[in-house]
Amino acid sequence: MSELENKKDENQEVGHKVYEVGYLLVPTISPENAPAIYGNLKELVLSLKGEIISDEMPKMITLAYSMQKITTSARNKFNTAYLGWIKFSMDPEEVLELKKKLDLDSNFLRFLILKTVRENTIAAKRFVHRDTRRSQLHTRKEGEGENVVPINKEEIDKEIEAMVAN
Repeated sequence: MSELENKKDENQEVGHKVYEVGYLLVPTISPENAPAIYGNLKELVLSLKGEIISDEMPKMITLAYSMQKITTSARNKFNTAYLGWIKFSMDPEEVLELKKKLDLDSNFLRFLILKTVRENTIAAKRFVHRDTRRSQLHTRKEGEGENVVPINKEEIDKEIEAMVAN
């Protein structure tokens, strides 16, 4: 067995794959109850022999478009929801069980389970100076780019007068 395979076995149990569940909770949940539902989801992952890698507490967001969910034989439209996610490792058969249980939970407006990698994949924001273009123009050497034509003020004045006269 190679060192790489040994490291994989140390970091995760045999047969486990890394997944991430992103979810929207219905906004009718009170702000005090949202953490409880979040905790219940974490408990569900752990009860299915999953290992939580990272997560984020659900936060209220405005949705890009309205979503509908049928609850107690009524169709409800939502423009806001609580958005959260959990990254975990779990046996693939247990993920199917997790999906079934989330389908039955009326607190979830939508959810998506994806296969992913253990490493953090969030890209860092890059800072770009606004003066970058200007500094590139100022550092251009003579003779590069376009030919520079000297300005003749008299010719410019004549052309302006001709345009104004028309």
